[in-house]
Amino acid sequence: MRVSVGTVVGLVAAGHSEAEILEAYPYLKAEDLRQALAYAAWRAEEIEVALPAA
Repeated sequence: MRVSVGTVVGLVAAGHSEAEILEAYPYLKAEDLRQALAYAAWRAEEIEVALPAA
């Protein structure tokens, strides 16, 4: 079974607890939730790129 990172982040954003998420998706582990959030944070990081002067 698979649960997308977006689903996990959405559930956390909606206020669901770790216990509630794990109950709804019993094949997940707490570490899976942490990894999903870490991945989402990494993808959302802002990266500044210097543009050449015109």
